Order: sequence, then C-alpha cells, then structure tokens
Amino acid sequence: MRVALLSDLHANLPALEAILAHALQEGAEAIWNLGDIVGYGPFPEEVVRCLRERDALSTLGRYDRQVVRFKKRKEKWHRKKAFEEYLALEWAYDQLSGKSRKYLYFLSREIRMEVRGRRVLLTHGSPGADDGYITADTPEKQLAKITREVKAEFILCGGSHESFAHSVEGAWFISPGSAGLPRDGDPRAAYSILDLTAAESQVFPYRLEYDVERLVAELDRQKLPETFARMFREGRPLDVVL
Repeated sequence: MRVALLSDLHANLPALEAILAHALQEGAEAIWNLGDIVGYGPFPEEVVRCLRERDALSTLGRYDRQVVRFKKRKEKWHRKKAFEEYLALEWAYDQLSGKSRKYLYFLSREIRMEVRGRRVLLTHGSPGADDGYITADTPEKQLAKITREVKAEFILCGGSHESFAHSVEGAWFISPGSAGLPRDGDPRAAYSILDLTAAESQVFPYRLEYDVERLVAELDRQKLPETFARMFREGRPLDVVL
C-alpha cells in the first residue's frame, strides 16, 4: 500500500492539487492528512471540500481547532492575538460553510489503525499533547519515551512544517513537512509517499512546484494582507515576514 502523506495545507488549493496529481502518478492508494487544513490561505472551503471528495483520512490540527472555536473565543482573541493572526482566523471561519465547519469539528486529534499488520498512529502534533510538536531536533530520549507509550510502529506527525523520518527503538517518526505553507525558505509544496507494501517500508519525500501566483492573486482579490502573500511566496512564517 502506497499512501500520500501530507500536513499543514493552510487553505492552499493550488498546492493540494499539485500534490494529488503527483501522488496519483506515484501510485498512491490513499491520502492521509495530518491537520491544519485551513488558515492564512484563500481557499479554506475549497480545500476542505477537495479532501472530503478524495476520501482523505484527516486529523484535527491546532489551527483547525481554533477556527471552529472562533465564534466563542473571538472577543478574547481580538484582545490578545496580533492583528494578522486574528484576521486569518476570522476570515477562515467566515469562508467555511456550516458543513465544512462541522467536518472540522468532528475530526479526531489522533487516529490509530493497523495496516498490513503494522500499527500506525496519525496525529497533528505530539501524541497526547494539544500544542506540542515533534520536530527534526526532538531528542532521541524523548522519542523513545513516546515510542514506549504509544506502542505504534509508525508515528506520523505534522505541525512542525519540517520534513523528516527518524527510526527510534523500532518505530518510525515521519513528518511530511508543510504541503501548503513551508517555513524553511523554500516555497515549494512538501509531502511524502509512505510505501507499506514491502516488509521493509520506505518513505519518499518530495518538494513540488505549484502555481503560487494563482494563490497570491486570490489573496489580493479577497483583500487579505500582503504579509500573507509573502509567507507563501517566500516560504517563511508570519513573524519573519512582518
């Protein structure tokens, strides 16, 4: 079984379309999405709809969680969050249909399953933690502790926007990087193919060109801040481009 593994789309439809086309060419049989489907990008409704139409298996991301809670938290967040952060949450919430908000609301933070006799865990961040992330620099001692606690052979995680694959005590920690909003200075979309067919599973990371100007044009049409366009064009986080 070959799986397209992606995370941190952040409402970037052109990047998602490029990944799906490439994954199809690579023989992917399923799509596993590790959260942060919406946020900052101009296509929240379209991205949610596309994932649903493709029967993607998705976990709830931190940003997704904030968007679906926006109506209840808006006054508090208006006082505490930076203008750009608040605007991104408000705009994403307003653009989503009720059906799409409900879809996000009922996503699980973690998904456990068995594939070809292998135990697999999907999560946006770190297992059992609401806001923590596994990164390329997470100490091996901490990864070993997680391995013993979750008892999975594949721990697939997003949130860090970093691409890596580490083997610790017989378990693989795999992050596909950010499909829609990279932060490493390379704006190309990142995703991975996880091949579970053979006895020795393999992971293949990819970086793909996509039509970033189509995305930027939509940001401009929606009168969203220029800083959002710079994030996608430059592959940099908000605090760097401000």
